[in-house]
Amino acid sequence: MSTRPEEAGNIKVGSFIVIDGEPCKVVEVEKSKTGKHGSAKARIVGIGFFDGSKRSIVVPTDARVEVPVIRKFTAQVVAIVGDNLQLMNLEDYSTFEMPMPQEEELKSKLSEGVEVEVWEVMGRPKIMRIRT
Repeated sequence: MSTRPEEAGNIKVGSFIVIDGEPCKVVEVEKSKTGKHGSAKARIVGIGFFDGSKRSIVVPTDARVEVPVIRKFTAQVVAIVGDNLQLMNLEDYSTFEMPMPQEEELKSKLSEGVEVEVWEVMGRPKIMRIRT
């Protein structure tokens, strides 16, 4: 299960939401009041977690939206092969490959044997920081 339902009225800035099938970090939430013939609406703006593009949706505040389940774990860099990293999960010692992160400050600190914090969102891993 990679997502769970949540009421749109409960979404806060800084949380995560799925917009157009892509996990996004919420950067702006506007709620309108109930009109004479309608329900209150929420306008939610998010930045894509993996691609960085801006997305927005407008839904009734009582509507259900999808929220990604984020699994955080520590991994160790086993090998750097071209533009890919081979990592070992330090919880169950399984290995997996993922592309090199785009952020220069992470890229420069990566070498074999370094421990990293990985967030798995909707089945896709992303390195968030280097563990010291």
